[in-house]
Formats: sequence, C-alpha cells, structure tokens
Amino acid sequence: MTQVMEDKTLTTADLAAAAEPGRPADAPVEEARPKVTGPSGRAGDEQLAPLFSSDAASDFQKRWDAVQIAFVDDPRQAVQRADELVAQVMKSLAETFSNERAKLEGQLNAKDGASTENLRVALRRYRSFFQRLLAL
Repeated sequence: MTQVMEDKTLTTADLAAAAEPGRPADAPVEEARPKVTGPSGRAGDEQLAPLFSSDAASDFQKRWDAVQIAFVDDPRQAVQRADELVAQVMKSLAETFSNERAKLEGQLNAKDGASTENLRVALRRYRSFFQRLLAL
C-alpha cells in the first residue's frame, strides 16, 4: 500500500481505487449478482470452506454489532465505521489469500516441486473462495 493509505483510515473506496488504477476512489461501482453453481450445475451442492477462522469471524461480528449499536447515537459515524470495518475485512481476506499463495509458490519452487495432490487441494480452495465471493 502507498504511504498515503497508511496515514489514514482504510475505506472500501481506497480498496476499490487500489484495485482499479486510474479510477477515482469515489466513482460509483456497478453491482453484479451472478448465480453461483457447483460443479454439477446446481447451486449450493458443495461445502464451501470458511473465509475466516472462527476467532476472526467472531471478532469481526462483535465489531459489527458495536457499529450497529452506535448508529442510534451517531448515524454518520456508524456508517463511516461500518465502511472502515468492511475495508478491514476485505484487507484481511486478501492477506490470507496472499499468504496461502506464497506457501503454494514456495512448494512450486521447491526442489521436488508441488505434488499434483497439493495442487489439486490448492485449486479446490481457490474454487471455494471464488464461489463464495460470487455468492456474496
């Protein structure tokens, strides 16, 4: 991340702008809601891996509950905090997958290379992640 982003609170607009260089951070984003199906073509026929550990998910949920409760006293601040929390969740998710990718690349670059089984498991994890993202 750039020094500018490190000096201020991370928002979803910052993440979107970082993902699309040249796009203003406040430019509208079109939403797409594709139908997600499993390998058989039926929606929901495969168990998807959780995106976060149970501790991380619990922590994010507690923080969301606090944001929601704060809405009564300061709606504007609550919406700002909600955006910041969503940005933190997205950043955490990206970091998790970056770490997983680094492990896989380490296996690929090892003297023996990654086994077909390790690659199959990695591809299944990516597929699960991909399907979860499209289902959101």
